[in-house]
Amino acid sequence: MGTILTLIIGLLAGYIASLLMKGRGHGLILNLVIGLLGGFLGGVVFSFLFGIEGGNILWKLISSVVGAVILLWIVAAINRR
Repeated sequence: MGTILTLIIGLLAGYIASLLMKGRGHGLILNLVIGLLGGFLGGVVFSFLFGIEGGNILWKLISSVVGAVILLWIVAAINRR
């Protein structure tokens, strides 16, 4: 059950982040990848930089969205060059 929940949170986070950054979704698979990588990045950012860790679903979704937005921002900055 934990793996399915992680995939659902990653998919939602990727979709929300892509809407925030570009105004439309990137597609199911890319949203999932962005959300999962963003979840890892968001966990690292909140844990190491701010010392904040959470355990509930809402916190995981928020940190995943923040991480996914950071990831999309980095990719956009690299693609501009």
